[in-house]
Amino acid sequence: MNELRPSPAPALISRGTWGVTLVLLAAAGTFALTMGARQTMGLFLGPLNTATGLGLGSISLAFAFGQLWWGLTQPFAGAMADKIGTARVLVVGVLLVALGTAITPYMTSTLGLILAIGVLSAGGAGMAGPAVLMAAAARLIPAERRGMATGIINAGGSFGQFVMAPVAGALIVGLGWFSALQVLGFLVLLCLPAALVLKGNARQAAAAGQRELGTGEAIRHALQDRSYLLLATGFFTCGFHVAFLGTHLPGVVASCGLPLQYGAWALALLGLFNIVGSIGMGWAVGRWRMKSLLSIVYATRALAVLLFLLAPKTGAVVLLFAAVMGLTFLSVVPPTAGLVAKFFGVANMATLFGVVMLTHQVGGFLGAWLGGKVFEATGSFDGIWVVDIALALAAALIHLPIREARLPLRKAAA
Repeated sequence: MNELRPSPAPALISRGTWGVTLVLLAAAGTFALTMGARQTMGLFLGPLNTATGLGLGSISLAFAFGQLWWGLTQPFAGAMADKIGTARVLVVGVLLVALGTAITPYMTSTLGLILAIGVLSAGGAGMAGPAVLMAAAARLIPAERRGMATGIINAGGSFGQFVMAPVAGALIVGLGWFSALQVLGFLVLLCLPAALVLKGNARQAAAAGQRELGTGEAIRHALQDRSYLLLATGFFTCGFHVAFLGTHLPGVVASCGLPLQYGAWALALLGLFNIVGSIGMGWAVGRWRMKSLLSIVYATRALAVLLFLLAPKTGAVVLLFAAVMGLTFLSVVPPTAGLVAKFFGVANMATLFGVVMLTHQVGGFLGAWLGGKVFEATGSFDGIWVVDIALALAAALIHLPIREARLPLRKAAA
């Protein structure tokens, strides 16, 4: 029956608190630098438009393709990490992010921007993204600490955005947008040593006496699970919301007649308060039903956007809105990842969470692209906000029928 010998527990677990801390620093630090570099790209949309004359819609297409490609990359990156190990996948991913970011200023056509931003940078970030990082941490950290661990790793991405947004703004002012992008590309390389810590593959996570499922078999089992499909469908809304804000929030701020600094600080507050939201959610997933937490977060988003539409667009209102959005921005990731692990275990988690991330990024493609197209057509972002409210309300309802207490892949493999 293709039995596997029990694999020894990864060495870091035996080191207790220090080992867990090192794993979290490596995973959260990697996510901070890759996510920070990507989420500050909205600050460069205006300079790119001025320098290339391509128009907001064409440049938004490159950003939108990046959202989609980031999602398409993650199931394959997760499968490679499950099979050949996390370290190799992370090294290639980090190098691609650095290269794509550094060469972006040299691109003067839509296809060139799609290559730099949408293929190289986004694809590399997908290889060094949450599917691979959270699965690696789940293999190296005891089960009782995984909920908080996913929250901390997710908060790492937010911390990167909080730090990198004002840094990128300062670099644009001090060095110009051209050199600022190249400096950001160099900074991403600082997370390469994390690959030495986040080693391992699916074989290490397989339970004693349990058959190791192949990638195709694991995905087939997952796609037959109604709760998994509902989870992936709801995650589409998160992608739409996050990509629209990450790409167009500076433009939203500018359309309110506020200066560039408010756009940079709005992105920074988005990241700062997402740290609070992510860590708080990591704590909450061990105490309440994860599907209920997801419904609450999506309903909160819908209410916050509605209030923002009705409020006067002052600097204080914009920053308050960014803070509230930050609390819900990526706080859905820990319970989503937690449900995948709860459904199927951690042996194939990188692959299966990567598939869920794909639906997230299909939504991300539409959020980034339609944001630019709607603004070009109407001169306002109000239409896209209305769509965002409707999607958030739908996602709040979609998660309610999910059933949490099953591990069908383990049963099938027994």
